[in-house]
Amino acid sequence: MRFRPRPFKEEVNFECKFCIDCCRGRFIYLTLGDIERIAKHGHDPQDFLMLTFEGGKTRFVLAYREWDLGCVFHDPETGKCRIHEYNPLVCRIYPFMVSRKPLGVEGEEPFEYKGEKFWLYYDESCPGVGEGNEAITPEEIAELGIRFEKEMERTNLDEFAELIKSER
Repeated sequence: MRFRPRPFKEEVNFECKFCIDCCRGRFIYLTLGDIERIAKHGHDPQDFLMLTFEGGKTRFVLAYREWDLGCVFHDPETGKCRIHEYNPLVCRIYPFMVSRKPLGVEGEEPFEYKGEKFWLYYDESCPGVGEGNEAITPEEIAELGIRFEKEMERTNLDEFAELIKSER
């Protein structure tokens, strides 16, 4: 299933259906906060962390299984995430998306939040959109997007090395 962005302008109900599409075949970018939170729950970063290099920067991503490209924390038997209660920010945002510029999708318009301008979307191909009783607001997603952006700014190899030292 490919990401099909639709402008996100008002609250939308969402309930994860554990279809696992978002858990397979994608880079799940991690912030230092994500790495620390996961490690504090007893997971060794060596078991869940991979590095990628993009635009001259080192990025941390969740490791995946080679046999199905699924996230190492996805339980293939139950379809559930083993770290759902403390999962990465990117996972908390999905199936929504926060962008600093428009994607060129019909009906999109900027969303202003805390003096900043964003374009918000949701993945209309996600089976959990429009389901369940929990309504997600554009403000909630914008807040997570800001948090992710700020945490990514301080996520680098030097800060990671400091985090690992402090964990020992």
